[in-house]
Amino acid sequence: MTTMQSAPASTFQGGFSEPVFDAQTVFRQIMNAMARPGTIAAFAPLTSPPAPLLAAMGSIAATLFDQDTTIWLEPALSASRDVVNWLTFHTSAPLTTQAFEADFAIFADAKALSSFENHAQGTQEYPDRSTTILLQIDSLLGGPPLQLSGPGIRDQACITPAGLPRLFCEQWAANGQRFPRGVDLMLVAPEGVIALPRTVKIAIG
Repeated sequence: MTTMQSAPASTFQGGFSEPVFDAQTVFRQIMNAMARPGTIAAFAPLTSPPAPLLAAMGSIAATLFDQDTTIWLEPALSASRDVVNWLTFHTSAPLTTQAFEADFAIFADAKALSSFENHAQGTQEYPDRSTTILLQIDSLLGGPPLQLSGPGIRDQACITPAGLPRLFCEQWAANGQRFPRGVDLMLVAPEGVIALPRTVKIAIG
């Protein structure tokens, strides 16, 4: 890993301009999204992380990651010196090469997500010891409709994310069958984020 002393100037740029206020703002939006699955939490482009990370992904990372959260990056991201240095400098979060050890996993390429089972599932006694997956997709709008139901949703909610992995719905159904174990998911796109706790059920159409 490149040291901070030899890192390019861009490593130190692109974070929150008002760290406390900006992090509080993003945190409230994320918590609202988790409490109301299917709603889009949109926040201003408060960060400018290196490509291919989106501004929304940078804001989530700068808000939720710290020295006590372990992060796993998809291989293409972990090979990017700019991405690794930016995340390390702006969050202080340790990185791991073992997906099962991570509190959060970042995918900038949705096609790189092969299985939820590759990530920590928690245990029956401690289901919270699981990975939250942050999955970048093309857009939160314009894709095939998906119907959501479950806690936090009155009747049903419809989302239309574009760019999900081909077998996403099947993978998500299998994730739900492991409840209370399983992963939680955030879909991250230029428009913001949609949170999908493991309690949510998804149907096509």
